[in-house]
Amino acid sequence: MAADSVADEGIAVDGAVGERADGRRLRRTQNREAVIDALLSLFRDGTYQPSTAEIATRAGLSLRSVFRYFDDVDDLHRAAAIRQVALVLPLLEVPVAASAPLAAKVAAVVAARAALYEQIGPAARALRASAHRHAPLAAELGRNRAFLRSQLAAIFGPDAAGRLPALDVLCSFESWELLRHDQGLSRPATERALADAIGALLGLHQEVGV
Repeated sequence: MAADSVADEGIAVDGAVGERADGRRLRRTQNREAVIDALLSLFRDGTYQPSTAEIATRAGLSLRSVFRYFDDVDDLHRAAAIRQVALVLPLLEVPVAASAPLAAKVAAVVAARAALYEQIGPAARALRASAHRHAPLAAELGRNRAFLRSQLAAIFGPDAAGRLPALDVLCSFESWELLRHDQGLSRPATERALADAIGALLGLHQEVGV
């Protein structure tokens, strides 16, 4: 009976220790997510190089605790880039069949990229501005660009043969930024400009007899 009681106590103690460990892991995960969310929130507010104090305040954490959850600033920025992609996953889809007419493909790609770039704009600007100092972040952004480029190749297929590098530039976030912010075009005007440029590159106007 005594042995049973000791065994029961041991189980109870082990269970309590396990619960505490689980609680610590949960809090760590929640606090790490809070820091990433805070950084992205500051980006959306136009604060592209926030201080640690600003991040901590927005996350509701102490100043000392911010970098308990990341190796360094590089690690935090890379985590923010990964989170931003996860948040916009539905916007990465381009709802058009590979067999669709070229005009339909152009329209679908422009609409999809417009929705994506309008959503990620603040974070994309901030992360690109920091990428030259942070190799892991630059690598992450490079993987994102490679995905978008491969998507264009899959959608346009032979229509993009020999033109993929230029098509990739036209459909890039940087091109969107130049038209929307440097040239001050509205979103509809930017979409029209890109559709016209892509159509000209791929010979769409000749195809439809324009």
